Amino acid sequence: MYLQDEFKGKVIFITGGANGIGRATALSFARAGASVALADIDETQNEMSAQQIREIGGSVLSLKCDVTVEAEVKSALDKTVQAFSRLDIAFNNAGKYQRIAPAADTTEEEWRRTLDLNVTGTFLCMRNEIRIMLAQGGGIIVNTASGAGLVGIYDGAAYAAAKHAVMGLTKSAALDYATKGVRINAVCPGVIETNMMREVSGNTPEGIEKMLAIEPIGRLGQPEEIASAVMWLSSSKAGFCIGHGLAVDGGHTMH
Repeated sequence: MYLQDEFKGKVIFITGGANGIGRATALSFARAGASVALADIDETQNEMSAQQIREIGGSVLSLKCDVTVEAEVKSALDKTVQAFSRLDIAFNNAGKYQRIAPAADTTEEEWRRTLDLNVTGTFLCMRNEIRIMLAQGGGIIVNTASGAGLVGIYDGAAYAAAKHAVMGLTKSAALDYATKGVRINAVCPGVIETNMMREVSGNTPEGIEKMLAIEPIGRLGQPEEIASAVMWLSSSKAGFCIGHGLAVDGGHTMH
């Protein structure tokens, strides 16, 4: 399989690696032979992800990092390059949902927190990753947007605004570096079976049923399905894709 060969010896930096999509993607790249730098504000869970990679014989670096603080982002990336000598791929996945509420009932604090983590955090990572990649001659960036970055959603105006912003950032930066060897895209997950989904649904049968109702395919997505999409976007097979938001959402954004 081309993916198994293509990523051998490559270095990937992943934010939000403590669980869910970040953990699944890290494991997928490690199985394909890549060295993985995992960054997350949750040091304990991030180390658990790293340990799972070690158990399958993978090469991994666990880094505590708040993506909203540029000094921490730069430090994490510097440590990645120090450990592995380069940075081939970056998956900017750190993010969080908002408290469910109609737009007028969303607090200013919630608004700012949602945009700071999802948008500013992605921007700060990209800014520093791009500088490294330009200096070494190229690289690939994949951002986690969302189906909510492609369509509006009920009771989630701040989150949808943030993820639409991630898509705008992805598209514009992709144009900036299209001829400079840095290829930038985004993955747009639907409702995926992760800790974030369980928080949003309240992890009750009723809440999960509401999540299922969003998905025309009739089930929740799995983190490994998003990992596969990230791997494709990071591969040479996606070499003609720039600024694209790849919907992996069970049909949610079709209607």
